[in-house]
Amino acid sequence: MAISDKLIQVKDLKKYYNKGVIKALDGVSVDIDKGDVMVVIGPSGSGKSTLLRSLNLLEQPTSGSIIFEGVDITKKKGADGKKLDIDKHRQKMGMVFQHFNLFPHMTILQNMCIAPVQVKGISQEDAEKKAMELLARVGLADRADAYPIQLSGGQKQRVAIVRALAMEPDVMLFDEPTSALDPEMVGEVLDVMKELAREGMTMVVVTHEMGFAREVGNRVLFMADGKLLEEGSPDEIFNHPQNPRLQDFLSKVL
Repeated sequence: MAISDKLIQVKDLKKYYNKGVIKALDGVSVDIDKGDVMVVIGPSGSGKSTLLRSLNLLEQPTSGSIIFEGVDITKKKGADGKKLDIDKHRQKMGMVFQHFNLFPHMTILQNMCIAPVQVKGISQEDAEKKAMELLARVGLADRADAYPIQLSGGQKQRVAIVRALAMEPDVMLFDEPTSALDPEMVGEVLDVMKELAREGMTMVVVTHEMGFAREVGNRVLFMADGKLLEEGSPDEIFNHPQNPRLQDFLSKVL
């Protein structure tokens, strides 16, 4: 595979807390290729969210490297010796959290437009046009002038996803995007994510939704105790698990 196919390369990533007593990440290495829908599963406290948040340096790794589009973003300086502009790289990574993080005092349309206008310098008119197209795509064009408090949890999360898409990222990172939702709202959010996957968006998804991992992921990572214990296709992970920890985990969640 040509190096250009590798969007993100994670090499021996470690994140230690409490002077090394807690090893949230303990030497994780993985490549994420363009077009991958990589689903990360594992028990609570396994390091899944820490790995995801490290990809755009919301968590600062203790050691190891993250190479995003050919640039090691864990270094303070680029290859040219200039200070690395991490915000420039973060713009290319859309992030969707468990909690929607919408600005409560702004309408949905204002929430959608603030980053494209202020960060990317897009005109208000163009930002609003793009925002309305994205809202229509997730069935929420009629809620553009509503405030977040007027939306259901599932609607807020759909807005959070298209708000990230408004920045036209190269990869979307999802940190348990359905875990704070009522069960009947989970499907509407997963449907949006499935649509993105079908369109070829590169995605890294930390989730407890095993059905989604099976159906949509092309690669599944299983983590426990800060380590990547097994990775493979959904068929390999769910139907032919090798690692005893993975076998035990699946026996409890399936």
